[in-house]
Amino acid sequence: MRKRLGTIALTAVVVVGALLMFFPFLWTIVTSISPGAGLSSTPPLIPENPSFSAYTELFANTPFARVVLNSLVLAVVTTLLQLLTSSMAAYVFSRMPFPGRDAVFAVYLATMMIPIQVLIVPLFVQMRDLQLVDTYLGVLLPSVASAFGVFLLRQAMNSVPRELDEAATLDGAGHFRIFGTIVLPLVGPTIATLTVFAFMSSWNSFLWPLIILRSAELQTLPLALAGLQGQYTTQWDVMMAGSVVSILPMLAIYVFAQRYVIQGVASSGIK
Repeated sequence: MRKRLGTIALTAVVVVGALLMFFPFLWTIVTSISPGAGLSSTPPLIPENPSFSAYTELFANTPFARVVLNSLVLAVVTTLLQLLTSSMAAYVFSRMPFPGRDAVFAVYLATMMIPIQVLIVPLFVQMRDLQLVDTYLGVLLPSVASAFGVFLLRQAMNSVPRELDEAATLDGAGHFRIFGTIVLPLVGPTIATLTVFAFMSSWNSFLWPLIILRSAELQTLPLALAGLQGQYTTQWDVMMAGSVVSILPMLAIYVFAQRYVIQGVASSGIK
C-alpha cells in the first residue's frame, strides 16, 4: 500500500509539472486563434469564435514566408555541416591515437566555456575582413564546427567495440570505410540527438544573426519575431501566430526523433 501511494503521488507530481509546462504553449495557440486578443483582453482557454485571421494577416502584411524559409535553409545547412565535422572529428579523437590527443581534446572542450558574447566582436571583424557581412555564409561559418557535437559523438563512439574495427581492418577496410559502414550506423541515436540540438540552436539563434545581417530579406525568424513586438504591440493574436509558426518545426523534429534522443543521451553518458 505504501509503495502504491508513493507511485500515485509521484505520478500526480509529474502530471502537474507536465501541465504547468504545457500551459504556456496552450495559451500561445489559443491566443493566436482568438481574433482581437490584445493588452486589454485576455482570451479564454476555449475561444468563442476561433479564427486563423491572425495567420492570414501575418503572412499577408509581412514577409514572414521568406523569413521562415531563410531560417529553415540556415538551420538545415548548419545541422548538416555540424554532423559532418563533428562526426569526423569525433572519430579521430576516438579511434586514431596521436601525440597530445587528450590535451587537444581538452582544449577543444574548453571552448564550450567561452560565451558567445565574448566572441562577437572578433567574429564580426573577421567576417568584415572576409567581406561576409550581410550574407548567409557569414551566418553559417561560426557554427560549422561544434565542440559539444564532437564531445557527444566521441562519447558514443568510445562505446563501440574496437574489435569491430580490428575485424574490418583484417578484411582490408580503411578508416573511411570503418567510419562510414561500422561506426556511424552504431551511433545513429546519438547522431539523431545532435541533429535535434543543432537544428534547435540554429533555429533559435538571435544574437549573431542580429549582428551580422543587415538586409530585411535575409532576416531569420527570431529577428522577425522581435520586429513583430514593435509592429503589433497591441495585437497579441498576430504575435502569438508568429510564435506558433516558430515552434512547429522544432516540435515536429523532436517528436520524430524523441526515441533516438533518449537513446543517444543514455549511450553518450550525459546525465
